[in-house]
Amino acid sequence: MRFHTLPQLLKAAYQGSNVRERVRDFDGWMDRADAKDRSGASYNHAETVKEYYDLCSEFMVFGWGESLHFAPLLPGESLEDSQIRLEHRMIEKLDLQQGMSVIDVGCGIGGPMRRVAREAGVRVLGVNINEGQLDRARSLNTEAQLDDMVEYLAASFMDMSAIADDTFDRGYAIESTCHAPDKVGAFAEIYRVLKPGALFWGHEMCMTDLFDPRDPRHQVIKQKLMRGIALNEIATTEEVDRALEAVGFEIVEGSDLALEQPGASTPWYQPIQRYAGARSGESMFRSLLGRRALMAGTKLAETLRIFPRGSADVVRMMDRTAQAYIEGGQTGIFTPLYCFLARKPE
Repeated sequence: MRFHTLPQLLKAAYQGSNVRERVRDFDGWMDRADAKDRSGASYNHAETVKEYYDLCSEFMVFGWGESLHFAPLLPGESLEDSQIRLEHRMIEKLDLQQGMSVIDVGCGIGGPMRRVAREAGVRVLGVNINEGQLDRARSLNTEAQLDDMVEYLAASFMDMSAIADDTFDRGYAIESTCHAPDKVGAFAEIYRVLKPGALFWGHEMCMTDLFDPRDPRHQVIKQKLMRGIALNEIATTEEVDRALEAVGFEIVEGSDLALEQPGASTPWYQPIQRYAGARSGESMFRSLLGRRALMAGTKLAETLRIFPRGSADVVRMMDRTAQAYIEGGQTGIFTPLYCFLARKPE
């Protein structure tokens, strides 16, 4: 996405709403969730996740690209190259064969979906609760001439009742089920729609073994991440494995890919920590200085009525989250790269 297209995309996304008020309301979601736990007050986490992507998607795509996920970085490698390498790894691990039916759980705007459909020759159903992202996926898939290979379902992955049991040959979920209010429930629904013998690839955000729940600083970082990314909880890698096994999956393999880089010295959070664009061609707006420039530019664009009012509040909120990612990465207590391969038994 180029900068000159951003104003119209933001206006279409926000539809004249009070964005500043929406950001304030989103920031308070954890208080509402706590109130529900204490008194049974009304709270729907799926709506919080939907609002997070309603507010942030266009800026995410502008700064990060169509594949809205982290990837293990090799020295001298751009984020885009590392994302492609990880998506190829997923395709290989899933053993995708031409003509298979595949479910993309929480497909976003369909970056990985397009690679999977085009390179593996499979039919893909993209499931997403956010209809704005599904609309973008449709548009981009049409541009890529993939309309005959992809379908869409606007639904929460917690309830995919529109899909019959034992439907798909393969499935994957990239940084999506981390949003689940109940991970066992999410995996159970995915398990249900997969055929016996099907493989499932997952890409989860997790707390690592270095996380100490008794350490106040660790807890603060975790809370910042949960609030900023709309995560009801952040599971440990062991908790993810237990949830998979609880619903019947057999775990073929699972590892934190942030640690599987022999001889590599590039942390996964490097693209949002400093500007490397002059060497790698990456977007400068991922970096700390780039985000500061984007905030200033967005504020000016608001004044000139080019951007909707409140856009700068969204960028400021995303910058706080980026800082929490960096803190989680630097302390080693958080990883966005726990990847697993599981199988539904025959």
